Amino acid sequence: MMKDDFPDTFRNISRKAGLQIWTINNMKMVSVPTKAFGNFFEGDCYIVLNIRENKGAAQSIDVHYWIGNSSSQDEQGAAAIYVTQLDEYLGGSPVQYREVQGYESPQFRSYFKSGIIYKTGGVSSGFTHVDTNSYNILRLMHVKGKKHVTAKEVEVSWNSFNNGDIFLLDTGKLIVQWNGPQSNRTEKLKAVLLAQDIRDRERGGRAQIGVVEGSNERESPELMKIMTTVLGEKPNKLRDAIPDEKHDQMQTNSVRLYHVFENGGNLVVQEVATQPLTQDLLLSSDCFIVDHKGSSVMVWKGKRASKVERQEAMNRALGYIKAKNYPPSTGVEVMSEGGESAMFKHLFKSWTEKGQTKGLGNTHTVGKIAKVDQVKFDVMELHAHPELAAQQRMVDDASGDVTVWRIENLELVEVDPKTHGQFYGGDCYLVLYTYLRSNQKQYILYMWQGRHATQDEIAACAYQAVTVDSKYNGAPVQVRVVMGKEPRHFLAIFKGKFIIFEGGTGRAGAANPESSTRLFQVRGTNEMNTKATEVPARASSLNSNDVFLLKTDRVCYLWYGKGCSGDERVMAKTTSDVLFRQDKQVVMEGQEPANFWVALGGKSSYASDKRLQKEELIHSPRLFECSNQTGRFRMTEVYDFAQSDLDEDDVMLLDTWEELFLWIGKHANKSETTDAWKSAQEYLRSHPAGRDPDTPIISIKQGNEPPTFTGWFDAWDPLKWKGENAYEGMKNKMSDQVDYMAHITADLSNAGIGGDGYRAPGGPISSPPPYRTHGFDISPKSPTIPKAKIPPFFTSVESGKYLDPKLLVNKEASELPEGVDPSQREEYLSDMDFESLLGTNRADFQRLPKWRQNDLKKKAGLF
Repeated sequence: MMKDDFPDTFRNISRKAGLQIWTINNMKMVSVPTKAFGNFFEGDCYIVLNIRENKGAAQSIDVHYWIGNSSSQDEQGAAAIYVTQLDEYLGGSPVQYREVQGYESPQFRSYFKSGIIYKTGGVSSGFTHVDTNSYNILRLMHVKGKKHVTAKEVEVSWNSFNNGDIFLLDTGKLIVQWNGPQSNRTEKLKAVLLAQDIRDRERGGRAQIGVVEGSNERESPELMKIMTTVLGEKPNKLRDAIPDEKHDQMQTNSVRLYHVFENGGNLVVQEVATQPLTQDLLLSSDCFIVDHKGSSVMVWKGKRASKVERQEAMNRALGYIKAKNYPPSTGVEVMSEGGESAMFKHLFKSWTEKGQTKGLGNTHTVGKIAKVDQVKFDVMELHAHPELAAQQRMVDDASGDVTVWRIENLELVEVDPKTHGQFYGGDCYLVLYTYLRSNQKQYILYMWQGRHATQDEIAACAYQAVTVDSKYNGAPVQVRVVMGKEPRHFLAIFKGKFIIFEGGTGRAGAANPESSTRLFQVRGTNEMNTKATEVPARASSLNSNDVFLLKTDRVCYLWYGKGCSGDERVMAKTTSDVLFRQDKQVVMEGQEPANFWVALGGKSSYASDKRLQKEELIHSPRLFECSNQTGRFRMTEVYDFAQSDLDEDDVMLLDTWEELFLWIGKHANKSETTDAWKSAQEYLRSHPAGRDPDTPIISIKQGNEPPTFTGWFDAWDPLKWKGENAYEGMKNKMSDQVDYMAHITADLSNAGIGGDGYRAPGGPISSPPPYRTHGFDISPKSPTIPKAKIPPFFTSVESGKYLDPKLLVNKEASELPEGVDPSQREEYLSDMDFESLLGTNRADFQRLPKWRQNDLKKKAGLF
């Protein structure tokens, strides 16, 4: 298709990073104004384009088409055709998604941080601009969801209420939030953010918000008068709480790959493989379907697939869903070779990008022991740039204090510092590492589990970890370490003297089974990454890429494989001095004396391939809200995550592939906290990519996050959770702003509510539903009622005016609107835009030091 053949609308599409939305109106794409983003009419279909800038990489482009429950088949068909054309117009690089109302993907919901509002009706009357001065509104919204919020317009009546959810009564100049007695803190906070979003975008910041706690309505008499004026007297009993529909995906390891191709004009779908999948199964000449059963159906289009196959990809996915009798709401993703989504890559055991450069540390794996070459660390650099600490998995340069305990008779016994670093497979150990950050002591508590330790010892190790954790008031970051799978920082704290004995125990006086011959494999190039691991004393254990120590009754051999480096030889010599006092005899591969092979039981073949420097696999970090309340492990993924997505009532799981972090909010319930470790292990076990079940799991309590965790988040604010919690803080601020509710109540009682209709943001003018409020009719037949007299509205900007961020961001001083102070641009932002751009609210921002404020402003383009 030539450029001139595309719809005229496409010529106005911006290639800059950001969100663009269109609705289908009379079979044409009509642009939706920014102020209406997040509002969706149930009778319509929408196309949502999101473009993201990636550091050091090409843009990521995602195209979603959203289907309203009441939309027509013609509109749905038109939206699908436009999406296919848009994909072609943008060079075939976008990932396409099909979204169904009420079943939207977490990624789609992530674009609307304050929530999604479902509106009744459609756009048959035509679209109009958003009038931020229009207050002729009366509606009741039912708010649901804790992580991803949706609000649906319902009948303006007490009959719509229940005890478990939150409702917003919007009268134009006043928004009343009624919190069901059984709603939780997180749900209340999300509803407040939604109410603020409505106020800022639809009313230009000139509306009041009041909160009523359903469990204690007597605290808000004026607001309750307003509600009863509009809704009538409240019934003695409301309906019970309605359980949330379970749209969150349950991780399943039931993943299948199908080859989709044409044969004699017929479409053939042939199963190719089941999990774990490998990248080499995907052929550029064809299209494939990945069925992540119970979650989504993904279509992969090879670069050399026929044009017909590529254009029909979405239709084939829908046909496949129908053939499998999957629900119509099943998620669909369509992507081209080279433009795969992060979720798609996570379903494969390994994934490398063409032309991918190596990471900060090169890794290669031979057998089951990985080698990691690390750079030298500047501890101040790590603390100043937590993103570097996160990538390197190092909180510091490992120069802190170390205390080691061994589990003996289920109790803790401190280990002599002279033998620090010597770990026995029959034991369990606790290692407490203490370091300073900003002159404050920080702690990491490692729990090392020997492969041959008893279940009682492993349980005692976990129990004693809780005791040590309590001694330090819950401050330590807890890390489970399985023998042979030690994380980078753990190796570094033993300064090149970390040694694993396969069996036995380090307990004083214990009689370990002595063997006349022992073989150790040594890997590492410096004291930050070296370890020696005991392996079976036979020739097949050797590897040409490494150094080995062979101890016999008479001599200790230092065997240098042909592929080892000089640095590795030096570190092996250091390790051998710790293990054996006797003289060492250097043996070069290929020049072994006969006694060397005799000690190993005879010469045999071993790994001698040339070392391959395997590129470090790139996996995007993923954040999940965890829950096992249904008896099965469930998770809700948080896309485009930020610090604000860490809910204080939850346990969150951050998967960085090499490590798993469990973040425990201070209000997380006891059962979630207790089951957190079990949930993380279940996550690894059930991962469709066949993850290593012994991947290190790191447990973190809110307020004690190390830089290896915070570095995965942009603009981490250490003061975010200081003082009162977010919901109570917002509620108190709003209470200060609504000190004249009595005036509003009187105006409503005397004059009523209404007008000539209300304007939904971004949509047509429509008449209010023909409902009756207590004492008067507000149906479309009612005469226009005089506007209520309301005092001037509070704003946080002295001028009383908020500006569109586009007028302030990345603008020279000369380009700013008249009267704007270039050094105080943030003061002209609405609360919602302020938090969106700067990642924190105004109050917390003011508490930050000036340099930190300026840093955030620079990143936001406000400096």
